[in-house]
Amino acid sequence: MAHAKDITKDDHPTSSRATTQLSRIKKTLPLRVLSDADFAHWQKRGFVIVRNAVPQENVERLKALLWQFEEKDPSDPATWDVTQRRDYALKEINNAGMVEIYNHQFLWDNRMARRVYDAFVDIWDMEDLWVAIDRANLNTPNKGKRASPGFIHWDADTSLDPKPISVQGVLSLVHQDGGDIGGFQCVPYLFEHFDEWVKTQPADRDPHHPDMMGIEDRIEKLELFPGDLMIFNSLLAHGVAPNTSDDKVRMAQYISMFPADEGNLVEREARIRSWREREAPQRAGFAGDPRGWEKRNAETAKLTPLGERLLGLVSWNG
Repeated sequence: MAHAKDITKDDHPTSSRATTQLSRIKKTLPLRVLSDADFAHWQKRGFVIVRNAVPQENVERLKALLWQFEEKDPSDPATWDVTQRRDYALKEINNAGMVEIYNHQFLWDNRMARRVYDAFVDIWDMEDLWVAIDRANLNTPNKGKRASPGFIHWDADTSLDPKPISVQGVLSLVHQDGGDIGGFQCVPYLFEHFDEWVKTQPADRDPHHPDMMGIEDRIEKLELFPGDLMIFNSLLAHGVAPNTSDDKVRMAQYISMFPADEGNLVEREARIRSWREREAPQRAGFAGDPRGWEKRNAETAKLTPLGERLLGLVSWNG
C-alpha cells in the first residue's frame, strides 16, 4: 500500500544538533523544573506535564484574544457552528479547531515564560534553544458544520532509521478533564513498546497512522488545568479527540522548543520575518489566516532578552 507524502514533516522543526534520541539523553545539567520522577516518566512514556507553567492572567487574556480572533462569542453557541476559513492539506485536522494566529504578543509572552523555557532546557539538556513559531486551538463542539471524528497519528515518520528527534507541547487554557470536551489524546503504550509492536505490523504499514485495532483501550486522555504545559516526544502517537459536548470548549496554545540552529541563516531570517511581519511560518502544514488579522490588528511583539534568543534575533553566543 502506498501512502501519501508526509505533509507534516516540516511542521515541527528540529535541528542538526539533535543527535541523541530524547529517551536516551543522560543528564549533564541540573533539573530546573522537572523532578527526577518527571524526567524518568518523560523518557519512558513520552510525555510530561508541567503544572502552572504560565500565570493565570496570561491564560485569561489569551483566551479572550482567541475568541476575538475567531469572531465568535464565548457566551453564544450560535456563533460557534461556522465553516472553517481554510481547508487543511492534512485532512484529519480539518474542524479540529486550529487557530491560525502565530506572533501576537500574548503568544510570545507564554513562549518567553521562564518556567516554560526551563522545562525545555530540562528536556533537551541544553540552554541554547529556539522556540517553534506555532499556532493555537479553539475547538467548539464537533457537530454540524464542525463535525470531526478525531484522530491518532505521528507527526514524525516512524519508518525512518534513525528516527526523527523532536518535541511538541500543548499549553492548556481550560480544564481538559479527559471527558467529552475532547482535546489531547495519546498512546504511551506504543511509545514504550514500539519495537515489539512494529514487528507485528505489515511491511507496508502507514508510518504516520498506527493501526489501533486491538489496542483502542490504550488511548489515554490527559487531565490538564489552565496554565499546564504538556510536552511530548514526536514519536508518541497522539491526536485530538472530538469534542462531543453540547457547550464546552477546548482551548490551547502549541509551544515547543528545539536546539538553536544559528548557522542556518535561511531559517533564522524566515523566523525573524515571521515575527516582525506577523505572518504564519512558511511550513507545509500551516495554512495561515486569509484575513491577515494579525497584520491589521496587532503590533510586532516586544521580546525580552530571553525572547530575542529564542527567536534567533540575538545569538546565544554573543
